[in-house]
Amino acid sequence: MTNLNVTVIDQSSLKARGYFYVGGMYKGAPGKRHMGGQMFVEVYVPNVIRAPYPIIMFHGAGQTNLNWLGTPDGRIGWADYFVEQGYVVYLAEQPARGRSAYHPQEDGPRIFHPVEALEQRFTSTWGSWPSASLHTQWPENGRTIGSEIFDQFAASQVEYLPDNGLSQKLVLDCAKDLLKKTGPAILLTHSQAGPFGWNIADAYPDMVKAIVALEPSGPPFSNDLSCNQAKNYGISELPLHFDPPVQTVSDFQLKLYHSGVEGERDGWVLNNQDYRLPRLSQIPILILTAEASYHAQYDHLTSHVLKQLGVEHDFVKLADAGIHGNGHMMMLETNNLTIAAYIRNWLVNKIPDQGGDDK
Repeated sequence: MTNLNVTVIDQSSLKARGYFYVGGMYKGAPGKRHMGGQMFVEVYVPNVIRAPYPIIMFHGAGQTNLNWLGTPDGRIGWADYFVEQGYVVYLAEQPARGRSAYHPQEDGPRIFHPVEALEQRFTSTWGSWPSASLHTQWPENGRTIGSEIFDQFAASQVEYLPDNGLSQKLVLDCAKDLLKKTGPAILLTHSQAGPFGWNIADAYPDMVKAIVALEPSGPPFSNDLSCNQAKNYGISELPLHFDPPVQTVSDFQLKLYHSGVEGERDGWVLNNQDYRLPRLSQIPILILTAEASYHAQYDHLTSHVLKQLGVEHDFVKLADAGIHGNGHMMMLETNNLTIAAYIRNWLVNKIPDQGGDDK
């Protein structure tokens, strides 16, 4: 028998798996054509499907579907956890990333996270934001360059497109084909992928049954506090179905908002304008923010703007739910299954007929 000198994960709850591509088109001159813009998707099917809707997971910047398949220290990831709970799980790998083809002449240059930035933002306790020192859930012996766990994490990082608007457009272009495959679904997004949830739900509201946004891209409108001109559509780089319609980002009038909560930054919100996003208003939405993440500084601004836009949602700071010490990469940390169970319980309360019991 072969000696496996690696950590493997029990997948006894998995009945079948597969993969496919959505979106994309043929480009180029005759005889030299290629396909571009397509998105790679994996599907995992449990032995018994107990949840009425599948979950589609979207990874963030510099990441791939590996975020959901396991952790750098070899523990079970969220894909297998939700399969155990009876969900069909789809993992979407962004166009021009990982196993989704990248064509530099069309997609443009890519960038990557320096390993020093990975340490500061994702694994250490010495980030520049106030709550960084509370970061206890990354494996203690895997925080720094040269440790086995950190090196596994660093090895998993890939190049990504710096233009968030382009990434959002590429994913949205694939969304119709994806939802034809999955049927009505729950969208789970992380970080840079946060706008994917807003964009897809705004385009296809009848096909989105809930959105779980883990520290979605922000803060809204602009990160430049010296200028009150909006640089995007608040929660997205792409136009949304505002009521009344918004022609350009210059339509927005902004004011500086101060929450009064220690550790939370000031930021831009709407200034007495009555815009609404009706296509998002009937969809259950959960925004989760970790205690020790750099997002703890500004996710409250995203929540505030969504409320201004008439989009009711649950904004939960994990620490307020008794889940402490997490950073931005919560799905990889030592208590990742505790957070997954919290999300699953929220879904059970928001969507009827989820079925099954937590393990």
